[in-house]
Order: sequence, then C-alpha cells, then structure tokens
Amino acid sequence: MKAKPFVKWVGGKTQLIDQLEALLPADFDEWENVTYIEPFVGGGAMLFHMLQRHSNIKSAVINDINEDLTTCYKVVKHSPQLLVDSLKEIQKEYYSLQSEDARKQFFMLMRTEFNTKSLDPIRNTTLFFFLNRTCFNGLYRVNKSGLFNVPFGRYTTPTICDANTIFADSKLLQKVEILTGDYTQTLNHATGNAFFYFDPPYRPLNATSSFNDYTKEAFNDMAQKRLKDFCDQVQNAGYRFMLSNSDCQDKFFDDLYMQYQIERVLASRSVNANPEKRGKLTELLIRNYV
Repeated sequence: MKAKPFVKWVGGKTQLIDQLEALLPADFDEWENVTYIEPFVGGGAMLFHMLQRHSNIKSAVINDINEDLTTCYKVVKHSPQLLVDSLKEIQKEYYSLQSEDARKQFFMLMRTEFNTKSLDPIRNTTLFFFLNRTCFNGLYRVNKSGLFNVPFGRYTTPTICDANTIFADSKLLQKVEILTGDYTQTLNHATGNAFFYFDPPYRPLNATSSFNDYTKEAFNDMAQKRLKDFCDQVQNAGYRFMLSNSDCQDKFFDDLYMQYQIERVLASRSVNANPEKRGKLTELLIRNYV
C-alpha cells in the first residue's frame, strides 16, 4: 500500500508532485545521508512522496503551528492500531444514521467536542479525521479563537477510516521527527545534506481570495518577509531549499526573492466560492540552486 496524505488539505501538493520532483537539485539522488525538512507540513503530500521516492533520505523533520495536525502525525506514527479501532467505531456510528438531519446533528456534536480542546490524543485525532471527512469540502478552517468552524458537508458514507493508508503512513513516519510551533526551529535540526521544502500559507491573489485560515495566527505580508529572511538563513547555513507560493499580479515575490531562482508552474485551484475562479493558474517555485 502506497503512503499518501491521511487528511484532505487546502493547497495540498499531490497534483504538483511531478513538477516539484523535476525541480529538485539535479544530483539529489547522489547526496548521502539526506535530512528532508518541511517547516509547514500541512497534508504532507510532498513528505510522503519524498520518503518513498528517495532512499537516500535517512531522516526527516516536519513542523506545523497547528497542534491538532501535528498531534495527528504523532498518533499515526506511534498508535496506528488504536487510531484505526477508534475510527472504525465512529464510522460505524455515522453510517448507522438514517437521515441527513441526524448526520448533521451528530457532526455538530463531534465538532463541539473537538472544540473543547481537552481531549486525549487518540480522541482528538479521531475527531480531526472525522470532521475532515464529513465537513464541507474537507476544509480545515478555524476562527480567530482557534475553533474549528467548517459546516456540515452532507456526505452519506465518506471513508472515515482508511486503515491501509494509516498503516503505510505510520511505517514511513518512523524516520520522521515531528515538531509543533514556529517554523524557524527547524533550522536547529538541519544536519549534513539537509533539503528544505517550504509550503507556507499562500499570499492572497487579491483582497477577496484569501484562504489561509489553518490557524488563528494571520500570515500577512510581514510574515512572508520574515519567511524570506529565514530562507536567507538557510542559504547562509549552506543548505538548499525550494519554496511554493502564489503568483501575485503585483510581483510581490518576484521582488522579494529576486536573488533566487523563480519558476512558474501550472496548478489547479478548486477552493473558491465563485466557480469561474476555479481552474488552472500559475504558482511560484523559488529555489536557491540552479
């Protein structure tokens, strides 16, 4: 069974994997004892791809500021069987509900429980998975208080427990160190031939298109500039990096990262209230190597 992201995640990189792979350092497979580092891991599509595709990656470090998400990674890594058993239970209960009203009521109860922020890791992760599979469009969004607020998705029999994926992911995660907090701490874990892949909250294409509500902390232009300063630190430490972000019309990133290599790649966007604004558009890939 192939490992893959265990949650749906806005901005996930599954569809861009081939383009990201093609823009890795040309001699990447010749590096020895590679440490792969993702300071904004999100759904982990690139992480699972890299760990399966490149056997010279001996260890990896992932980080996210979203503690509910990093708890998921830790539970999948350390307690896959307990998680599968718990997910089977909640899936059975959800499938037994005969009406949409009953399913919605159950969803709201689970969302309220999740937002108590007082659950043990297995239960917290169970509800994270459940809400991810049953909420509208599989979004993860929180309000300014950090509470999950995505509405019910009206799905009848979504796959809440994908045991094969959980076990495959758990096996790969054994070589991964999981951090929670500010991304800058990842530099302390870089050793030898380290490669960083940054997939931060994207800068909005315009004032009305923002979707970076993964955490209650805003990721504004000041945060984007702070991230660029951190990329400079990675560069000065002698490590190589690749960074993804939106292709803004004001050329914000072209100016900010002018000293680095900037490529444009085609990506699909499906999260937009206006269907006419969904579809293909360019994104940026920024690198500190040719």
